Amino acid sequence: MSVYEEHRSRLVPGAVLWRAAGAGGAAVLPDGCMDLLWADGRLLVAGPDTGPHRAGEVAGSAFAGLRLAPGTAPALLGVPARELRDRRVDLADLWPGPEVRRLAERIASYGDPCAALEQLALARAALSGPPDPLAAEVAARLGAGEPVAAVAAAVGLGERQLHRRSLDAFGYGPRTLGRVLRLQRALALARRGLPQAEVAHRAGYADQAHYTREVRALAGTTPGAYAAASAANSETPQPSGSRTTA
Repeated sequence: MSVYEEHRSRLVPGAVLWRAAGAGGAAVLPDGCMDLLWADGRLLVAGPDTGPHRAGEVAGSAFAGLRLAPGTAPALLGVPARELRDRRVDLADLWPGPEVRRLAERIASYGDPCAALEQLALARAALSGPPDPLAAEVAARLGAGEPVAAVAAAVGLGERQLHRRSLDAFGYGPRTLGRVLRLQRALALARRGLPQAEVAHRAGYADQAHYTREVRALAGTTPGAYAAASAANSETPQPSGSRTTA
């Protein structure tokens, strides 16, 4: 049986710590986040997703993760998010191998891999500096449902400039990020048991058909199937790095 739990990080702003036992068959859905993962002694990074990923694609039976808010991981990792889009990558492919081996040994001896990942992120942030504040504003505005043109104007960029900055910060352009964050708004409403038509309206879709098309495109399922799966199993494993599964 799969077990999953998560809680907000008290030390890394906007981050979530999670742990899971058992890979299960759940699909990890896009949420705009990136994760630093500990999987049976390996350190990996889960990049930003554009569609569903099977949770079991990362081999292992015990997982811990630090889910980093949209736009915050690239400064920490030293890699543009677009290079990690839809990928699960060994940290040793991004950082020097000897350094990653030392970190893995330290985490293995720590006792609590979640707390160790949190400390790793803090230490790295002290060296790399803070994430781009523009990314946080862009994510917040898109998450609130603002149109891309309005977001670009609010942050003082042309739409092409915003697109380029978004690729590096989020892994995809602002329109895709807006769709992903709107999906997350909708799925949160669906988990509350709201009717599909109300979910579509409150999440910002043109109509229920638009909502259904977007859930199919981004989550690989239907709103009805997602609602049924959520009702049947509210504690699903997420070893690949997203808070929402189906």
